[in-house]
Formats: sequence, structure tokens, C-alpha cells
Amino acid sequence: MRAILGINCFSHDASAALLVDGELVGFAEEERFDREVHTKRFPHQAIASVLRLGGIEISEVELVAFAHRPGVDFRRGAADAIARRAPKRLAVQAYVDARLAAKERQLRRTWGYRGPVLYVGHHLAHAASSFFAGPFEEAAVLTLDRGGDFLSTTTNIGRGGHLEVCKELRNPDSLGEVYTAVTRYLGFSPNDEGKVMGLAPYGTAKYVEEMRDLVGLEADGTFSVDFSWFGYQVEGPPMSERFVARYGPAREPESEITERDKDLAFALQELTEEAALHVARHLRATSGCSRLCLAGGLALNSVMNTRLLQEAGFDEVFIQPAAGDAGNAIGAALWTWHEHLGQPRSWRMDHAFWGESWSDSDCETALRRAGVAYRRVEDPAGAAAARLAEGKVVGWFQGRAEAGPRALGARSILADPRRAEMRDVVNERVKRREWFRPFAPSVLHEAGADYFERYTPSPFMLLVLPIKEDKRSVVPAVSHVDGTGRVQSVTRESNPAFYRVIEAFGELTGVPVVLNTSFNLRGEPMVHRPGEAVADFRRSAMDSLVLGSLVADKP
Repeated sequence: MRAILGINCFSHDASAALLVDGELVGFAEEERFDREVHTKRFPHQAIASVLRLGGIEISEVELVAFAHRPGVDFRRGAADAIARRAPKRLAVQAYVDARLAAKERQLRRTWGYRGPVLYVGHHLAHAASSFFAGPFEEAAVLTLDRGGDFLSTTTNIGRGGHLEVCKELRNPDSLGEVYTAVTRYLGFSPNDEGKVMGLAPYGTAKYVEEMRDLVGLEADGTFSVDFSWFGYQVEGPPMSERFVARYGPAREPESEITERDKDLAFALQELTEEAALHVARHLRATSGCSRLCLAGGLALNSVMNTRLLQEAGFDEVFIQPAAGDAGNAIGAALWTWHEHLGQPRSWRMDHAFWGESWSDSDCETALRRAGVAYRRVEDPAGAAAARLAEGKVVGWFQGRAEAGPRALGARSILADPRRAEMRDVVNERVKRREWFRPFAPSVLHEAGADYFERYTPSPFMLLVLPIKEDKRSVVPAVSHVDGTGRVQSVTRESNPAFYRVIEAFGELTGVPVVLNTSFNLRGEPMVHRPGEAVADFRRSAMDSLVLGSLVADKP
């Protein structure tokens, strides 16, 4: 047995992954344990989780791979900060790098680990997390991120067990930073970029042409940011006085969303898609590869992903579910196994369920402690489907937890997509989140082409496709304002229990689609333990809860 422990603790989304003989056996995000969204804490609990899942002790780990390289970010960032006369940015770079250098000491001191440690570049880990987990023997690999190792973007070619870096674009030229800066200007927090993507279809093209001033597209297939519009590059306000003079003051958090805000979100999304398409098309032309792997925080932008698939010239695209920084724990371990140890590829990520599971006994204990009445059922999926068909909102907690930020049928809140009012019910009374946030349609793969135009399998909910016009009135709760849906295609092989829910719902209603959103309330990570699922059930307007084979119903 050869075990590799991958750790992401560069900044936010701390996580751990365990490979045994080249195959992933466990992945965990620290936020699920410490209950702090996008946590920056060292992932001690995530490490413990993946070791449990692998059934090994830390002493049996052959090598630990960190998804960062201490010193690189500081050297490059410091040079840029000095050139821009930005002492605050220099101080921030020094602080971040000092913390990175201490991570190995923290691991050894806490865990007693005495083996070797390898430092894998941030973007190399991103690239490895997609290519080595994917199904292609050869592919172009594009990473798009806010930054790491003072790089924002890389292009690569993957062949077999090797990744060749083609181009690297340094910060602060960064599509991720641009998207985050405007996200902050619009009154949201960093890592809330998905909210802006959801808001964008409510806007118009009013600002699209002039927003192109912010990012220039270069002949070599890269891009450059016009920093006269921004302040992030000097650790200042996200947008410069020039931007504020053109568009007005930044929106205050939680205040009314205006037409200006919607139109800026629309223009930002269009700008991002155009720049990413420019990079991807150049990569397609120069690499000769017909398949593309995507990773980095921007690879969670499912609208952009769809355009890259349909317009960049690639036949197929693969994106693993934890495409953001959390997935770098997987990438660091995979890069180490293939590139450092020279091992051949034998594993691919064909499902997302790499976290912990809980027994019926654990679920029963959580319900009893909370004083919630329940009963055991023979067919949990059928019970959930029957309640959905009655118009009930159902919490669904089954099997091993999914990787990444999207609920994929293990830790989900489900509702009837045929009822238009369910969008507002789940947003306002259950999730308690913004009115404009869309919900995903989870569809049986066999029925995907009946409901979506240009249907492409999307098992990890990372593509947005147009819902066929004659189906939008059939599933109005999951049809966004522009007639699209962030689709999840579900197969019997990848998740039999969730497949059975949708299948049974289809048998009852004629519609093999359910509304699916992550099992959490606003401001929380997805639930991890049965007790958290029970607590959210009690504190929200969910009607029913299905935990393993146990079902609880509110009066």
C-alpha cells in the first residue's frame, strides 16, 4: 500500500484528500467540520476524516503534498508590490507567506508526521485535479483563478501521466480578481461570485461595450487588466475612483438591488466569458487537443463553462466537482503520484461522493436528541418522491457526502419543479437567501435531451443549458429568468438512491426532474453530520426530512 495525503491550506477552502495506490479514497473540506464557510483554518479535522475513510494512520502515509509553494508567492508578489509602490500589499504578501511556511511545522507538531513533504504549485495542483481525475488520455488544460503562486491563469497540455505547462499569466492580471472586485462593488463578499452569476440574467447589455475597457485581449491568447479601473492590485478599494465616477457609489450590502447593479452583473459576466473564450480558443489552436479540462475558482462559473464547451472548438470538457481551491488537495496528491513518483494512471473520478457517511443509528440518535418524531421506511427514495409530489420541501441526507460546493444528491434540499412558487418558498422560507438565486434541475440522464437544448451530460452541475421552450412551463421552479437551468444529470450508477428519488417522482408526475439545492441555511456550509441536518430541518420551513431510512414529517 502506498498512501499520499494531499492538503490545501493556501488560504480559504482548506481541505484534505487521501490517495491509496493512486486512487482517491477520501476527500473532506474543513468547513464541514468547523462550520465556517470557506474556512482558512488548518484542516486538522479534514485530515482525520480522510485517514478514517482510508482506514490508516498518519504513520502509514508515504508522502504529504501541500498545494502551495512557500516563497514563490512572496517573491513574485513583493516584486510587483515594490513596482506599484504598494507597501500595504507587500506587507500582506509577507504575512501570507510566513503563514504558509509554518504549515509544515504545524502538521508535524500536531500529527507527529515524520515522512517527506512535497510542495506542489497552486496552479499545477489545479491542473492536476482536473486532468488526472478526468477521462482523457490527452487534453488541453486551462486553469483560471484569482491567484496562487502569484499566477492567475495557466495553459497546459496533459498526456498520460504528465502535464506540460504552456503559458503562465501572473497576477494582478486576473479574471478572477476582476470578477471578485466587481462582486465586492455590488455589495457581496469575496467567494460570493456565484450570486453575481445568478443576478446577471436579470440585467441588460447596457454596459457591455464600455466594460470591455477593463480587460484587453492580447494576440498571444492572454489578457491584460487596465488597472486604472481597479484598486485590488494595491490592496485598496476594489474599484478605483475612475470606476466610481462612471458608475456611481458601490452598493451597500443587503440594500436594494438596482437596475444598475443588474446591468453591471450582466456586463461582468459577458466580459468574463469573452476573455475566457479568447484564452480557450487560442489554447485549442496551439495545442491541437480536441478535449479540454478546466479548474480553478472560475471553473465554478457554469455559464462560462457552457460557452467554452460550445464555442471554443473543443469536443468535450471535463471539470471535477471541487474545481476551486478545495480541490487542490486532490490535485496535489495526484500530481505527486503521477509526476513525482512516476506512477501510471488507473483511476478516474466518475462520481462525486468521497466524504463521510453515517449509519441509521447515528441518524436515529440525532433525531431523538432533538425530540423529533420519526419512522423507519423500507423505501426512503419512494417516501421522498411521494412527499415532493404532494408539494412538500424535503431534506435529503444519504450516503457519502459529495465533493465541492454543489449539492449532488447526498446533502440536498429537494422540491417539486412543477410548482412555480417553490422558487420563492425555498429561497425565502427555507434557505433564507436572496430572491434572485436560481435552483438546479436534477434530471435523469435518459431524459436530459427531452428537457434541455444541446443536452450534454453534466453530473457535477457545472453547465448551464437552455431548457426547451415547451418544458419551461412544465418545470418553472428551476427555469431561470433567461430560460436556462444549471443542470445535474443523474445516472443510476453514480448515485442509485438519488436516481430512484427522481425516477419515482417521474412515475408519480410524469416529470423526471426535481429541484435540488444544497442542504444548508444562508451563511452556513452544507450539513455534514445528522445533527446539523436535523437542526436545519427544525429551524426552517422544510416539511420533511429523510435521513438514511428514517423519515421525519412536520405536522
